[in-house]
Amino acid sequence: MAVSVQEADFDVGAEMALMTAGRADIGALVSFTGLVRDMAGGSEMMLEHYPGMTKKALEKIEAEARARWALQDCRIIHRYGPLTAGAQIVLVITASMHRKAAFEAAEYIMDFLKSRAPFWKKEAGQGWVDAREADEAALDRWD
Repeated sequence: MAVSVQEADFDVGAEMALMTAGRADIGALVSFTGLVRDMAGGSEMMLEHYPGMTKKALEKIEAEARARWALQDCRIIHRYGPLTAGAQIVLVITASMHRKAAFEAAEYIMDFLKSRAPFWKKEAGQGWVDAREADEAALDRWD
């Protein structure tokens, strides 16, 4: 499964091993793991989502990345629920024959996830978090 929206934590090494097992067509494997930062002393973040809508949105961006770059494989995992500072929140792995496609596709997917993925984030003691202008600008450059 290329896209997972889950409450459970994930194992980056295991996900990479699953992607490359028995394959000799992958020349580049790029991974990004996002962690929950300790923002303004808040020790917890709550992520909420609409299950069907969120998974479909992530599947759409994964398909767009595959259409734009020659990827051998792609994996997106995004967590929801209560997450403490330092916890893994997102994993993007892209595999291609050449590094440029893998790097660019991973960055494209992350730019989407930071600004448009249908998650609602609430930081402890801070309230709901909106996408930042810098995140929107990063996504706009792919148009």
